[in-house]
Amino acid sequence: MTLHRDDALKALIPYVADGDIVVAVYQSCFDWLTLHPRDLNYVAVGAMGQASSHALGLALANPERRVFVFDGDGSLLMNLGSLVTIVGAGVTNLYHFVFANRVYEVNGAHPLPGADAIDFAGMARAAGYAGAASFDDLGNFRDSLAAVLGAPGPRMTVLEIVPGKAYPRDYAYIHSAGARTAFRNALNRS
Repeated sequence: MTLHRDDALKALIPYVADGDIVVAVYQSCFDWLTLHPRDLNYVAVGAMGQASSHALGLALANPERRVFVFDGDGSLLMNLGSLVTIVGAGVTNLYHFVFANRVYEVNGAHPLPGADAIDFAGMARAAGYAGAASFDDLGNFRDSLAAVLGAPGPRMTVLEIVPGKAYPRDYAYIHSAGARTAFRNALNRS
């Protein structure tokens, strides 16, 4: 089966409500910003490995909102301790999507160490996540979304992906004060 990252992100769009926060990193961030631009997209691209930690802080500070994390597999490998920290914090509004292509894509597509042996869903279950599943098929992923997002978190969904369509990497925007100001203003409005 082949699951393209942009198709997976498009499947998520109808489930992201106006008040939900999305924390996306690296190529998932660039793709998401093109596919679904919105002020509550928190851009954490410059913090490789920190998406799950940033999302935890946002989930703790905003328990009435769902927080989606669009993480990369290489990024998550740099901060595996966040999984047990998330569980220990007791958040139920965090939904962790790991886009697993088994390479450090934006840094030259260098392979991850142990790429074929890593079981992210197994790691999430072992850390105590309320649920974890892996998908490599768009239809199965779409069919599961309502159930995954209708249950309390933290939940991890691992998407075994291939890149899909190439979207622009707008580094100027993600590193801009404007992106942070727009996010902060949207967060404070509600």
